[in-house]
Amino acid sequence: MSPEDSANGGHAAELPIFTRRRLIQTGIVVFALLVGIYFVFPKLVGLSNALGKLDDANPIWIVVAIGFNIVAFAAYIALFKAVVGGDALRLRWMETYEINMAGLAATLLFSAAGAGGIVLTFWALRKAGMQRHEVARRMVAFLTLHYAFYPLALILFGVLLRTGVLHGKDSIELTIVPAGVAGLLLALGLLFALVPPDLGPRVARFVHGDRGRAMAKNIARVPAVFAEGFRFAISLFAHPRQGGLAVLGAAGFWAANIGILWASFHAFGVHVPLAVVVQGFFLGMVANLIPFAPAGVGAVDAGMIGAFVLFGIPEDTVFPAVLVYRLIAFWMPIPFGVAAFFQLRVTVQHWEERGLPIDRRPSPERGLEPAAN
Repeated sequence: MSPEDSANGGHAAELPIFTRRRLIQTGIVVFALLVGIYFVFPKLVGLSNALGKLDDANPIWIVVAIGFNIVAFAAYIALFKAVVGGDALRLRWMETYEINMAGLAATLLFSAAGAGGIVLTFWALRKAGMQRHEVARRMVAFLTLHYAFYPLALILFGVLLRTGVLHGKDSIELTIVPAGVAGLLLALGLLFALVPPDLGPRVARFVHGDRGRAMAKNIARVPAVFAEGFRFAISLFAHPRQGGLAVLGAAGFWAANIGILWASFHAFGVHVPLAVVVQGFFLGMVANLIPFAPAGVGAVDAGMIGAFVLFGIPEDTVFPAVLVYRLIAFWMPIPFGVAAFFQLRVTVQHWEERGLPIDRRPSPERGLEPAAN
């Protein structure tokens, strides 16, 4: 354990985000958003009977959706282990599961695409013995790979829908506009990867005074680390033998999530073209960035409902289908995430008492420590 970690409390120090006040505030906001989206709004637009259709859901398709959810989290954990673990940190599969599922629980405490999960993951990896710079670099690579399929899907399916190759509504605002924005963001990300690793010293040359140069280096370190992470992610894409598991994990996560939504529509006997399911899914997920909604609760629901209504899917079907999707994909894993958080605290304590995962890396002097779980 580093002196810095020791100074911060040693034995599995509590995360400040897990406070009773934060939990109460989050609970109130989540409850208000869900009531507004699923009870108040349907009545305002004349769809008060939409939720009554939940009783009509085909249980076989619900089981299929749950199966897709299991695949989604298995893929997510594989992605994390391949990128954040790998040659840098010998995390066991159970430890990887605990970090990722605990991050899921933490996601509820912050909005903006799951910042709470990022905070918890950073904490866990620091406790595992990974240096700050390496944690940041690999977390950026992990998030880059994870979200890379987001703009790629919007571009691919937007173009295919607009050109009529795939069946579905082909209005410009639902196809070409999202594809154009996604392409711009993808291009900016690729350009950002060109930021040199020695950006700090380069910038410091133009600053006078030791204090100013030190500040310039610290500020420039942030984009430099992000660029390193982007380049690492691109290298995994470019070398399938090295990054195959990571790429498959990222693609598998999104594919399985879309499978949950696809099965949710089928549970109510509605056939939605696959291209529309994909495009509506990603358009709705944009609402996850709304800052006041914890983990996009309510906002993502409303975003997906709005996207599919614009695609021409009947409103009285969209409401229950999206609700079933969110119940299975988001709410069902939460209890497992809370349990994993408490398991992770015990695991961190074991790391401090028995040796860190960073010490399991093979070296010429000693072999790999045998796995205990």
